[in-house]
Amino acid sequence: MTTTLKIDFVSDIACPWCAVGLYSLEKALDRLQGEVQVEMHFQPFELNPHMPAGGQDLTEHITEKYGSTPEQQAQMRENIRQRGAEVGFAFAPGGRGRVYNTFNAHRLLHWSAGQGEGMQRALKKALLASYQGRAECIEDDAVLLQAVQTAGLSVEAAREVLASQAFADEVRAQERYYQQAGIHSVPAVIINDRHLISGGQPAEVFEQALRQIAAQSL
Repeated sequence: MTTTLKIDFVSDIACPWCAVGLYSLEKALDRLQGEVQVEMHFQPFELNPHMPAGGQDLTEHITEKYGSTPEQQAQMRENIRQRGAEVGFAFAPGGRGRVYNTFNAHRLLHWSAGQGEGMQRALKKALLASYQGRAECIEDDAVLLQAVQTAGLSVEAAREVLASQAFADEVRAQERYYQQAGIHSVPAVIINDRHLISGGQPAEVFEQALRQIAAQSL
């Protein structure tokens, strides 16, 4: 018997662990085929909502924010690279270079949710590949529209979204909702509005948790 679960994946394209978490979750879901099917929704979270246009050097940003040394950051990048490789996500070899504002990417993700089944997930993965995989400037409209095209969505419709303030209020409302619900770090995987799995967990952790929650839902 197949159990349907609702999953809200709260994350930011600027978060490398969110890429690890998503691909780990998908690996777990592949293992659970026939047992679990999911309704997946990607919810917005901004690590750097006040980042100005042009962004900031990544090493400088992380040093200011976390106090880590360049050597510690290099080790963390290697750890993330290895975790990504385990689940099939290839990070940019030299890191992202700069940190950018991701608000417009979140507006497009909100828009894509209404464009057909699977479209939001396709755009999320295209955006992660662009920013985390190829270190592209994710605040640039041309980069965003290329991700839209890669995901199989309408470039013209997306261009209209970017040229306006469409979905800005909705994205900010969703961000506030999850912050007020206690989400302060990502990825945060919320199942059936009740169960929280935090962080870029290994596929085995997601698989075990989803199987347990599915059993409880019967």
